[in-house]
Amino acid sequence: MRVVIAGAGSVGRSIARELLAHDHQVVLVDKSPAAMRVAQVPDADWLLADACELPTLETAQVAEADVVVGATGDDKANLVFSLLCKTEFGVPRTVARVNNPKNEWMFDASWGVDVAVSTPRIMTAMVEEAVAVGDLVRIFTFHQSGADILELTLPETSPLVGTRVGAVRWPADTVLAAIVRGTSPIAPSVDDTLEAGDELLIVTGREADEAALQELLVRGRTDVAPEVVGPDDAADAGVALQPQAAQPGGDDAAR
Repeated sequence: MRVVIAGAGSVGRSIARELLAHDHQVVLVDKSPAAMRVAQVPDADWLLADACELPTLETAQVAEADVVVGATGDDKANLVFSLLCKTEFGVPRTVARVNNPKNEWMFDASWGVDVAVSTPRIMTAMVEEAVAVGDLVRIFTFHQSGADILELTLPETSPLVGTRVGAVRWPADTVLAAIVRGTSPIAPSVDDTLEAGDELLIVTGREADEAALQELLVRGRTDVAPEVVGPDDAADAGVALQPQAAQPGGDDAAR
């Protein structure tokens, strides 16, 4: 994979080193001579130029890139870089760094951004996830679909403690994707029982009612679903079923 990175600061260089370690081809572009620390990423191609100018992008052969990354410390530069790469060169995938969370609303398809990465928001989510019990924490948002990955640590006071996953009536557009119990991730089945302290990873769509989900998980104020007896019922209950392993001998064994 060929990746062009705008911004050769500490973030851009770190991304470049990780990509190179996975055998990708990397081009680093920066207009500041002070950022050209070639010795720190010797295997990358380097270009001293303004990444927001078309001649620079032509020299960097952005049209041949699979992914571009706007990793500068300037939100305006990251937006212009993404827009030019997407509209002028048709780059399939653009990733842009958001430095100021107040600017996050601009980092979308209208500015040529496929994936926006907000470091402050990610750090905030990690802090909240580490200390919050009983509160929904948004871990990640998929910008193309608008779906969210949410996390909640189930409190001891939740009425859902001891309830089968398949017996919970999850809100619409909501799927329980995984349970982390202690240090072990669990692919939830309808027969798994929720326990206090479980970390629930939940995927929600654009139309999901997060307030209803919070109410359900913390106060249990929702209808309990009927007993789940099959895959269709499990889907209605919002459970991401995992395939069951085949029993030795199959039908012959039963006979």
